[in-house]
Amino acid sequence: MSVNRCLYLLPRLQRHISPRTARITAAGCQASAGSSLLHRQHQAGSVVCSRNVSSNNSSPKPPDTSLFVPVSLKADSLVDGDVGAELTQPLDKNELLKLMNRFYKRKEMQMLAADSGLDARLFHQAFISFRKYVLEMTALPADLHIVLSDIRYGAGHIDDIYPYFLRHAKQIFPMLDCMDDLRKISDLRVPANWYPEARAIQRKVIFHAGPTNSGKTYHAIQRYLTAKSGVYCGPLKLLAHEIFEKSNTAGVACDLVTGEERTFVDLDSRPAAHVACTIEMCNVTTKYEVAVIDEIQMIRDSSRGWAWTRALLGLCAEEIHVCGEPAAIDFVRELMYTTGEEMEVRQQYVRLTPITVLDQAVESLDNLSPGDCIVCFSKNDIYSISRQIEARGKECAVIYGSLPPGTKLSQAKKFNDPDDPCKILVATDAIGMGLNLSIKRIIFNSLVKPNTNEKGEKQMETISTSQALQIAGRAGRSVSRFPLSSPGVNPGNSAWLCVFIFPPLSQTAGLHPTAEQIEMFAYHLPDATLSNLIEIFVSLSQVDGMYFVCNIDDFKFLADMIQHIPLNLRSRYVFCTAPINRKQLFVCTSFLKFARQFSRDEPLTFDWICRHIHWPLPPPKNIKDLVHLEAVHDVLDLYLWLSYRFMDMFPDTVMVRAIQQKLDQIIQEGVRNITRLIRATDPPITDLLQKQSKRRNKTVGSKSPKGKKGDRKEKESSLAYRLIKDGLLTPHLLQELQKEWFKDQVQDSTNQTKAKKETPKWDL
Repeated sequence: MSVNRCLYLLPRLQRHISPRTARITAAGCQASAGSSLLHRQHQAGSVVCSRNVSSNNSSPKPPDTSLFVPVSLKADSLVDGDVGAELTQPLDKNELLKLMNRFYKRKEMQMLAADSGLDARLFHQAFISFRKYVLEMTALPADLHIVLSDIRYGAGHIDDIYPYFLRHAKQIFPMLDCMDDLRKISDLRVPANWYPEARAIQRKVIFHAGPTNSGKTYHAIQRYLTAKSGVYCGPLKLLAHEIFEKSNTAGVACDLVTGEERTFVDLDSRPAAHVACTIEMCNVTTKYEVAVIDEIQMIRDSSRGWAWTRALLGLCAEEIHVCGEPAAIDFVRELMYTTGEEMEVRQQYVRLTPITVLDQAVESLDNLSPGDCIVCFSKNDIYSISRQIEARGKECAVIYGSLPPGTKLSQAKKFNDPDDPCKILVATDAIGMGLNLSIKRIIFNSLVKPNTNEKGEKQMETISTSQALQIAGRAGRSVSRFPLSSPGVNPGNSAWLCVFIFPPLSQTAGLHPTAEQIEMFAYHLPDATLSNLIEIFVSLSQVDGMYFVCNIDDFKFLADMIQHIPLNLRSRYVFCTAPINRKQLFVCTSFLKFARQFSRDEPLTFDWICRHIHWPLPPPKNIKDLVHLEAVHDVLDLYLWLSYRFMDMFPDTVMVRAIQQKLDQIIQEGVRNITRLIRATDPPITDLLQKQSKRRNKTVGSKSPKGKKGDRKEKESSLAYRLIKDGLLTPHLLQELQKEWFKDQVQDSTNQTKAKKETPKWDL
């Protein structure tokens, strides 16, 4: 090792290494027969350097006992009858109640119970259950009966009840007896040791750092194509599909693997040496010469970050090419220290086209020009703005996240086509990755986006620098007809000028409990529900300062939904990892029906799925119909996703994919006519806006005094007020909608007057 390298590492080693962080474990944990994963975590002789690593000797955090659900005990009938009563005499229930209450009030018993893991909450619950058991059992066990009798007649002490109370408490709270084992299973402090195949080789890690449209991914892919074998891991199906096509076009046989699709170039379905996949689907046991991990900054994503962590630490490849933002360099280097691997940084990439920031806002949709893309963060804004644009005689394309991939590509093609009259794009941040678009100018309709934090809490927050740069970077790409790009904002969003800063990446990487870890938990807690198992796992989990446990709300939501359906634990876990938008009622209902049919061991055939979705489906007549068709497309995606995990139970993949393609075409047609669909849906909203406008004009005309409670209450109950308050509508957008409505009203009135004049009068 070079002298410079030693000087660089020395202060880091002094900061990171301590006798506690160098762990040498002689034997694996004996938690259960299936504890191979746990053995990997504490593999003999593993020495790991990490910052802020909690030591094994430090006191673990107390468990969240609110998650401990008492197990209902079955009443055991004593074969030998009431032996205790025969040896002593029957017990009076009133006297037993007094004894129980005396026991509960003794502080010494509460302190003793706390040493066994029973805090005040658990002690109370256990006592209530124990008292009910003692009072309602027709025949108590002989030893307990004798002890209670002795206490009743002064031959014993009230504290003699404690061993029997503790025995009962451990029966209704079985986790108390295995807390140490549960803590070991949920120890997530050294995730690098979960992947022994990757640790068995010395990998070369190369970080390609640069902004969007700088060629960093291109250069990584060039190395991927020249390798004997390789894997590309991308964040989106569209990106994986793009690499799949480029590889095969270049003469490099490449397979495609996503959650819903497996495409083999070999006619006999033999796997090719190269594979393009979504990040969640990468195989960490197959050996490759080169692996490419795209968009590494998403390792901090609160929901999907675990997939990037798994790929970075676990891919078994000689070369790992990582592509992402420069802000992620230091953090990825820190992660590589935990594996003992050095990282080479290639940071010579610069944007192929410059980005300039507009000096002033666009201010009005009348000022739009060809090549403009308006970025919104809600469907409602998409619908409203696209209608306003077309009301001005301009055609626009529409792209948002819930559209099928085929529809997104169709809209992108329409916008990119120089011969197509469509020159404006209205989109969500779904354009941030995976689509090549001929955009001249990015215009942010808003800088505020609804988001879910790590705790699962819904909140509105300003988009991050990373998100802003990712979206703005779509302008002026090398494929664009408009080489010069400029991001702009609408009125009131001047904060955009402040987001072109490069703060360091949030220094944490996501983790997620694996099926093996949850199975080991279930071995110790066989009566717990899957949702409760994963809650307890997260509660007890220990992570060092470099990691966090990803949000599990969606997993718990699905687990609770199908808890009543009889499924084995592994199948239940797989179902709950399905990518589902829980806001879509039809998708959730379909998920429930899928699980119920699966539990009956009845295959979900093509005819069954057609009956469920009422195929064939007509073209949409309004926005509500379009949203339903998008939900049906997601249901077919769910079928395909499950079909690759349970092939026997979801057998008709080919036919389902065929109708999904037809459905995609129906949705494409609906999106092309989205303005007409909005008009067919809008009248109720327009009427409400009209009433709101009349009410406000009436109030202004009468010059009513300000501050009246009635006026304030009426205002707060209005639709417009609630939409603005929820961030779904801005005051400026409301004014635009009202102007458009009055314009349409005047036009309709003029047409009616003209029609009356042109109507011939007949003499009778």
